[in-house]
Amino acid sequence: MFLVLLVFYTAWASPFEFGFLQKPSIKVLAIADNIVNAFFAIDIILTFFVAYLDKKTYLLVDDQKQIIWRYLKTWFTFDTISTIPSELVLKILPDHVHAYGFFNMLRLWRLRRVSNMFSRLEKDRNVNYFFIRVFKLVCVTLFSIHCAACFYYLLAVNYPNPERTWIALTMTENFEKENLLLRYVTSMYWSITTLATVGYGDLHPVNIREMIFGVFYMLYNLGMIAYLIGNMTNLVVHRTSRTRDFRAKLQAASSFGQRNKLPVRLQDQMIGHLCLKYRADSEGLQQQEILESLPKAIKSSISHYLFYELLDKVYLFREVSNDLLFQLVTEMKAEYFPPREDVILQNEAPTDLYVLVHGAMELIVKKNGIEEVVKDVKAGDVCGEIGVLCYRPQFFTVRTKKLSQLLRLNRTVLLSLVQANVGDGAVIMNNLLEHLKGNDDPMMQTIVSDIEKMLAQGQTDLPLGLCFAAARGDEPLLKRGLDPNERAMKDRTALHIVAANGNENCVALLLAYGSDPNIKDLEGNVPLWDAIMGKHPESLIKLLIDHGATLTSGYVPHYACYAIEQDDLGLLQEIVRHGGDVTLPKRDGSTPLHAAVTDGNTSIVKFLLEQGADVDKYDDNRFTPRTLADFQGNEEIKALFEVKEETSQQSLDLLAGLPEKKIVNSSSLKKYSSTGTLHLNGISIVPELCQTQEHPRSRPNAFQNSLFGFVTAATRGETSTGGTSFTNSTMTSTQSCRVILKCPAKSEVSKLVKLPSTFQELLEIGGKTFGCYCTKLIYAQGAEVDEIECIRDGDQLSLICDNADQ
Repeated sequence: MFLVLLVFYTAWASPFEFGFLQKPSIKVLAIADNIVNAFFAIDIILTFFVAYLDKKTYLLVDDQKQIIWRYLKTWFTFDTISTIPSELVLKILPDHVHAYGFFNMLRLWRLRRVSNMFSRLEKDRNVNYFFIRVFKLVCVTLFSIHCAACFYYLLAVNYPNPERTWIALTMTENFEKENLLLRYVTSMYWSITTLATVGYGDLHPVNIREMIFGVFYMLYNLGMIAYLIGNMTNLVVHRTSRTRDFRAKLQAASSFGQRNKLPVRLQDQMIGHLCLKYRADSEGLQQQEILESLPKAIKSSISHYLFYELLDKVYLFREVSNDLLFQLVTEMKAEYFPPREDVILQNEAPTDLYVLVHGAMELIVKKNGIEEVVKDVKAGDVCGEIGVLCYRPQFFTVRTKKLSQLLRLNRTVLLSLVQANVGDGAVIMNNLLEHLKGNDDPMMQTIVSDIEKMLAQGQTDLPLGLCFAAARGDEPLLKRGLDPNERAMKDRTALHIVAANGNENCVALLLAYGSDPNIKDLEGNVPLWDAIMGKHPESLIKLLIDHGATLTSGYVPHYACYAIEQDDLGLLQEIVRHGGDVTLPKRDGSTPLHAAVTDGNTSIVKFLLEQGADVDKYDDNRFTPRTLADFQGNEEIKALFEVKEETSQQSLDLLAGLPEKKIVNSSSLKKYSSTGTLHLNGISIVPELCQTQEHPRSRPNAFQNSLFGFVTAATRGETSTGGTSFTNSTMTSTQSCRVILKCPAKSEVSKLVKLPSTFQELLEIGGKTFGCYCTKLIYAQGAEVDEIECIRDGDQLSLICDNADQ
């Protein structure tokens, strides 16, 4: 841009020096010319290091050799000649050659930079296009006038008879001695009057040279004036052309309505739609046209940003997968409708459904020729869904009440997306039925009955599976011969759903069709646990057990922790009664006893201890139930632990007195459970379980049954069997060690701190914690600690202070 400013100077100085100066007599111009040439010489050097865009491949070329070779073949010669100083040219060429002005004219080669600049500015959205065009026309006109004035004066200066020149008409034959400014202004005056075609009067060609130049200049003026007038006309008319076309369309629409004797309401709707389209074009409301012109990725991102939150709140798409919701947002078309315009007509073909973004609409039913408003539609509501999903003629006329923006979704697109996301069709249909059942309108209840009959007969295009029938308890739909182990959201099967709902008839029906009674969902739940957790009749639970259902096939530690969270001792006892081991640890190493101690539930802690829970079992954070009880200061639980420890010690003493062979062979003293727990006279010894020995639960996947779900599972390194995916990685913990610090002077206070890297830092932490100067650390047993490596996780340390008072 800086060089472009220098080009403007060159555009004025070069023709001026060519016409009015025979040598660099004006020192200011000479100095300015050399300074400008120096800048362009620097630009020549820098050009050898600037990458360029290949016009054939449209790739950026940054290879040094290719850059140099291209510049040498193209503009290097002209750029170099245009930067040669005029003083050097005068010394090389003969005196009779008009070298000074000639070489100055070669510098006009730089004007190509101005042309490129205007091309960029015309495309720059930050610059007003109208003013850039006007400025360009002004620059072209002034440059043409300036050049013509300089050339015309040069003809007069070089003519043999000065008296026979155009400028001698107003000056003497010695006009070269007149003031330079006066001569320049006179030449400009002639050029402007000739260009504007208001001459000739006081100044006109005299000799043959001037006449020939005048002829060519006026021919040039014809094209120049046509160029100026044409551009100015386009700039002015462009702003009014849309209005002219709009008025022509309005007139044509009015004539069409009158000629065909259309009702006044239809004519008003036509006029209103055309007015809205004009308003959209003039006020930038043509949203869909802009989106359609963009690549799919950008269009999807914009649609997601604008409408995802709105669509997520629509009742019809509640709880559908994120995959489907994202695809729906991308495929929906945003449209504007003026007030009092029909969006959907009653009894028309079900091709589209609409979601109202903003505005207001109403549902209208026509009975006996009279229109009756059924419901008002507000922002976020959906209309036309009954006709689209059930493939029935539209039940209502949908009419706007004011200017409204709607999202339109084609029925074919909706069905194709649902086919690619198995399970979402059942969710959508279930949402529709629940919404209609919540409406007290008798007409809506009639529609619900019709839809249920259609579903029972299988007359639907949505992929409604067994889980949809199970959620509704529809026994006829369960008998359609579908896969009895079909999975839905979170890998829930139909047996999970009916067991959780307590529907004994449907459970028996599914088990008869071959449903797996021990199949797990993504949370590790089995149908038997769903029935127990729902506290359904014992007959339902017995039905599952009789068909081979076991609680141990699920994730029992999760069940036990859930019962503890709910403070439900009865549910915990039910788990034990049905064979569940409530002493097993979870994947993070914590046991149900950890959870019970944390909650401070004494009765549950006592029950878990009776079942053989280990009070010294570490979790991944290196905490034991005993440590948690000490930290919380729960005396009742600590007392239970002491009783447990005394009982365990007595049992071990009893075992120590028996012969080794008898211990090994005695089935009454030794018993292994299916989980690997060793029971010795009521004492359960639970071995440490490696994380790799457990079957880790995979991350919940909302699109596991779709094509996208399988691809995603493959990229994560997961395997999928029957719709359930499990990760192969294991979870590890890198928690730092923690110790409990006590001060003898403040025996009632103890602090759990993170173990630092050095022994001195641990002393400083203790001093800051208890407000004393600590010099030693001793174990609870009395041994002194002198190295940080001797301290283990969970140790209890006492601080020894320097002063006796402390």
